[in-house]
Amino acid sequence: MEVTERIRVVIAKPGLDGHDRGVKIVARALRDAGMEVVYMGLHQTPEQIVHGAIQEDAQAIGLSILSGAHMTLFARVLELLREQDAADIKVFGGGIIPEEDIPELDRLGVAKVFTPGATTQEIVEWVRSAIPARV
Repeated sequence: MEVTERIRVVIAKPGLDGHDRGVKIVARALRDAGMEVVYMGLHQTPEQIVHGAIQEDAQAIGLSILSGAHMTLFARVLELLREQDAADIKVFGGGIIPEEDIPELDRLGVAKVFTPGATTQEIVEWVRSAIPARV
């Protein structure tokens, strides 16, 4: 039996945002590219997301935020990861995020922010290059 390297990603919609079409497309693109994807669904708290990522032994968390609460939600997820000694889990995301907020998100530790218009191929390629696969 051949052992293959896989990237495991948790994808979630934190907060009150109820629009999930885009995040489901991203989850499917990552899965179609051979990654293991755990889609946690809508209305997740940062605590639920971090707990799920740790339980799933994920290497990355992808957040989709359209509600305008991106600064608070990304910051809280990163804070919880540090508290749980899981800061090695990379956090990336996208949604309706103003360009002027991206430098602060970078400073907080968000690995990558995808803005509207990013293609699924761009996202797949970034995940492949930024997240090391493991056996």
